[in-house]
Amino acid sequence: MHSVYKKELRSYLCNMQGAIFAAFLLLITGIMTSLYNLKGLYPTFEISLAETGFIFLLIVPILTMKILAEERHQRTDQLLYSLPLKVSSVVLGKYFALLTVFLIPVAVMCFYPIILSMYGEVSLISAYSAIAGFVLLGAALLAIGMFISSLTESQVIAAVITFGAMLAIYLMNAISSLIPSTASGSLIAFSVCCVLVGLIVWFMLKDLWIGATVAIALEAITLFFYFRFEEAFAGLFAKVLEKLSVFDRFYLFVDGVFDIGGVIYYLSVIVFCLFLCVQSVEKKRWS
Repeated sequence: MHSVYKKELRSYLCNMQGAIFAAFLLLITGIMTSLYNLKGLYPTFEISLAETGFIFLLIVPILTMKILAEERHQRTDQLLYSLPLKVSSVVLGKYFALLTVFLIPVAVMCFYPIILSMYGEVSLISAYSAIAGFVLLGAALLAIGMFISSLTESQVIAAVITFGAMLAIYLMNAISSLIPSTASGSLIAFSVCCVLVGLIVWFMLKDLWIGATVAIALEAITLFFYFRFEEAFAGLFAKVLEKLSVFDRFYLFVDGVFDIGGVIYYLSVIVFCLFLCVQSVEKKRWS
């Protein structure tokens, strides 16, 4: 895993991609800090950090689009598989390299609250709680992007799908408000999700029957609970999206609350996505 980590980290830091990413993230954060803290005279750095959240829509696709897709496109993934390493070690090595590239500019951002505190009263506890939430949010989104990259050998397709996924995650609450709060509205929304899960399984395993079986099984379970507890389905989809909203958890940290439940949630997302990534790569390895 260490050799894969060093190789990936070197590939980011020895070309312009890593430098451009760090500069772009620090530029946007600096602009927000100037607008809200310096010009707007707000003493809360976490507000500036919250307004920077949209940046993940751009940086996650850029960072993750090549992490596994490029290996498959250039057929260099076979060299990785020939190493005496488990697939999980390869995936973890690549993920930790991504995380390191992300943490470098975040480490610079950690000095912002200290600098601001020299010119006024700044709650360092709230500021660093928000930074911790920012790190966890970025780590979870990078894991999602890495999983998407494992599904295709085209960097362009990986970037487009990842951007779409990031946009959907960012607008999750707005999307949920468009779903009718009726029981039938929730049923339709859950049915669409069942189909999407089936498509992902089919895309991972390249087996239409397995994907269709998963979708049908999930749909049958959904219909069973719908006809059994129809009243409970009223507004249920919106409530589920609210609980699963990745950005909403981050905003709790912004409010100065170090949410232990949020930490567990983000770690669960990371582990789950990396597990799916390992399964996807493992399937490609033996196909």
